[in-house]
Amino acid sequence: KYQVCLVHVARNIMHKVRVEDRKEVCEDFKTIHQAKNAEAAKKALETFCEKWGKSYKKVAQGLLENPYLLTFYGFPKAIWRSIYSTNLIESFNKQIKKYTKRKEQFPNEESLERFLVTQFEDYNQRFATRCHIGFNQARAKLEEMFEQLHEPAN
Repeated sequence: KYQVCLVHVARNIMHKVRVEDRKEVCEDFKTIHQAKNAEAAKKALETFCEKWGKSYKKVAQGLLENPYLLTFYGFPKAIWRSIYSTNLIESFNKQIKKYTKRKEQFPNEESLERFLVTQFEDYNQRFATRCHIGFNQARAKLEEMFEQLHEPAN
């Protein structure tokens, strides 16, 4: 399953909206991902599009046509925030970028690969025993979902 980063969706929306409307549009968009369940989120999305669709037709159309906007509602609530944002990935990417800049240059592609692999291994060792917020609570449900996903078809 795929989920777009709602932070990036919101930023893209803000670039397409007049400055005087940004705050209100942002508040209305937040109601979509802060809804209690998928049905409430769909209703909030409809309300958003009804309200802003006349002024910002492409924004509303883009949201309505995006099949990956509300995927996170199919998962346990405890991990929704981790799913609808790419903060974890972006943080790691920023760290990699910082470390590679320190090196300034690599003699060849192979040395860059070795460097990256060691960074990945270090990261995995540091965080192997940690569980991200909400994932312990959701572990049983996630395992059940995974098993259902990989059951052989009869």
